Amino acid sequence: MRILIYSYNYHPEPIGIAPLMTELAEGLVTRGHQVRVVTAMPNYPERQIYPDYRGKLYLKETRNGVDIQRCYVAIRPNPGLVTRVMLDGSFVALSFLQALRGWRPDIILSTSPSLPACVPVALLRTLYGCPTVLNLQDILPEAAVQTGLISNKLAIRVFETLEKFAYRSASHISVIADGFTENLLGKGVAADKITCISNWVDVNFIQPLSKQDNSFRRAHQLEDKFVVLYSGNIARTQGISTIIRAASLLKHIPEMAFVIVGEASQLADLENLNQELELTNVLLLPFAPREKLPEMLAAADVGLIMQKRNVVGFNMPSKTQVLLASGRAIVASVPAHGTAAQAVRKSGGGLVVEPENPTALATVLKELYQDPQKVAALGHQGRTHALETYSFEQALNRYERLFQQLAPSKGELNPSAVKPSS
Repeated sequence: MRILIYSYNYHPEPIGIAPLMTELAEGLVTRGHQVRVVTAMPNYPERQIYPDYRGKLYLKETRNGVDIQRCYVAIRPNPGLVTRVMLDGSFVALSFLQALRGWRPDIILSTSPSLPACVPVALLRTLYGCPTVLNLQDILPEAAVQTGLISNKLAIRVFETLEKFAYRSASHISVIADGFTENLLGKGVAADKITCISNWVDVNFIQPLSKQDNSFRRAHQLEDKFVVLYSGNIARTQGISTIIRAASLLKHIPEMAFVIVGEASQLADLENLNQELELTNVLLLPFAPREKLPEMLAAADVGLIMQKRNVVGFNMPSKTQVLLASGRAIVASVPAHGTAAQAVRKSGGGLVVEPENPTALATVLKELYQDPQKVAALGHQGRTHALETYSFEQALNRYERLFQQLAPSKGELNPSAVKPSS
């Protein structure tokens, strides 16, 4: 098949949806499909176009058999309403023109966010006469409204209209968790238009490596520490200051160290709070290259998932699968009835505590520090669950099967794609 993936984020961006869409595109190529990706110039998480990609309106690359067609976007750090409109508007217009420069696809997979991209995808569906699949990694505008990212009433109405249009114009919708399905059914989307395909993790790349011979621990003088790690985006939805305050409650335990890894510009407020509380047990570090991720995750005794209490219940952090695959115990400071909490409990690989409650977080971390056998058992069970539930091959099979169902005249499935999947 000829598959067009329409994704705002793609390689070389190191976190979020970019690694997932990169792995999916390259996986489809290994199955014999032609894949091209329409995407923005890489800019996440810094929200600045990477130096090698600046000064260009369009750029075409080929990587691991995937044709990558990039376009300029008007990105600014910490975008407000006006700059957000400029960002979405530039991507919608320029990516559409880029999408027209290439072969006619048999099917289009688009990811959300960005929600406004549903407009050019709908136009492409009409022009090419092919089905489209909307892959929901988040549900806008609810997530943005509840976390305060969008407060302008006109902007909210525009996004609500776009949301309805996106669901109506797509041939099919793939979601990453059951909570998404429930949300869409409540908005009148037909059940037979929705397929749940969990995000995955490369369990061969992310492995439970040794802590004893660990370059990350050596580099940061953590060899004899009980390491609590948070790595990922630091934004309004995470509530990372809770980690700093929990560290303050545990500063009397010299063997416990807290490591927070994020985009350099997002660490400033945390550093201010760290200095205000006069803490010596918190280490703030910028992102390292993606190839160093397995070693960094293996340096931890406990990995953290953080959300604020007002985060919509269906939000599913992509780091969940990654932490499970790393074979380290998880503590999830997330809403008790949300999708993230359900996933952690179901895995058996972690514990859930009340979000934005430093005392609750500190209490659980102290209990784990005092019970290394439980830490090891949680990590082992998490790795087992990741192998059984979040393998890339299972997800690739399901996407390939869905594409074939929607465009059945475009050749037969690769035999490896008809294996049963859980």
